Amino acid sequence: MNLASVGVDLGGTKIALALVEESGRILKASRTATDVQGGASAVIEQIREAAAALVEECDAAVVGMGIGVAGQIEPETGIVHFAPNLDWHNVPLRSALTSALNFPVVITNDVRAITWGEWLYGAGRGCSDLICVFVGTGIGGGVVINGEVVSGCSNTAGEIGHITVDRHGPQCTCGNYGCMEALAGGWGIAQQARLAISADPVAGAELLQMVHGKLEDISARTVSRAYRQGDPLAGKVISQAEDALIAGMTTLVNAFNPCRLILGGGVISGLPELVERLDRGVRMRALTAATRSLEVLHAKLGDDAGVVGAAALAMRSFMQRS
Repeated sequence: MNLASVGVDLGGTKIALALVEESGRILKASRTATDVQGGASAVIEQIREAAAALVEECDAAVVGMGIGVAGQIEPETGIVHFAPNLDWHNVPLRSALTSALNFPVVITNDVRAITWGEWLYGAGRGCSDLICVFVGTGIGGGVVINGEVVSGCSNTAGEIGHITVDRHGPQCTCGNYGCMEALAGGWGIAQQARLAISADPVAGAELLQMVHGKLEDISARTVSRAYRQGDPLAGKVISQAEDALIAGMTTLVNAFNPCRLILGGGVISGLPELVERLDRGVRMRALTAATRSLEVLHAKLGDDAGVVGAAALAMRSFMQRS
C-alpha cells in the first residue's frame, strides 16, 4: 500500500489542504476560507473536517499531518505562540488536532514548510545546501545545510527579511531600521511608493491615477504595473527594492555558501525578471568562492509548495519514528 500524509497551509484568509504521496504527488486537495472570526476552535474544526474528507476512501496509508502556520511555533509542543493573521496567542494546535484525528500532527512555520516542499520536490530537489527566499507581503525563507532544514536555537531560523541592508533605512514592522523587508517586501514597496508620492505628487501622478487618487490603495502590485508602463517613480522604488534584495542575498550567500538560491513569492512572480538581475547582482558583490557553484533559480511549486512541504515534513517526522 502507498504511503501518504496530509499537508496543511494555514493562513489568515484560506486553509489549503492536500493528501500527498511519498513521491510528492498530490492525490486530493481542498481549500476553504479561514473562519478567523470564529476563533481557534472554529479553525481547528475546519481543518479536522477537511482532513477527514480528504482521507475518506483513500487507498493510501496516512502516516500523519503537517501544518505550516504564519507564526511563532514551539516545535516540541506544537503550540502556536503567536499568529498575527489569525489573532492567535498560545494555541495548542498540535494537541487539539492529534486528539481529533487518528494520526499524529507536526507544526512548523509556513515559510519553512514551503522550503521543505521546494527542497524535496521543487527547484531544490537533489541538493543538500540551499536557501529559499520568498518575497511576498513580507520576506521569509528557509536554510538547508548538509541535508537538514535549519531551525535555530529557539526555532526562528529563516527570518531572512529582517537582515539589515541599510542601517539608516526605514523602520520595519519588527522595530528595527533598514530591514530588507522594509524596502523590498510587498508592504515595504507600497510604503516607499506612498512616501515618494507624498513628497512629490507631480512625479506620482500616474500611480495616483491608477488608484483613483487614493494614496492608501497603492500596493506593490500597483507599483509593478506602473513600473512595467515605464513610470519613473515606480522605477526608482523597484530599483531600491532590487538593491536591498541583492544586499541581503549577498550576505546570505557569503554566510552560508549555498549551492542553490531559490526565489519565489508574489513580488518575484509579478516581476520574474528580478531573478536574473538578482543573480547578476549577487555575483558582482559576493565572494567569488561563494558563487563559484551557485545556481539562482525560480521556485517551482507555486501555490502547492506549502501543502506539499508540510506533508513532506510529516512523512519525514513520523516515518523516521516508525
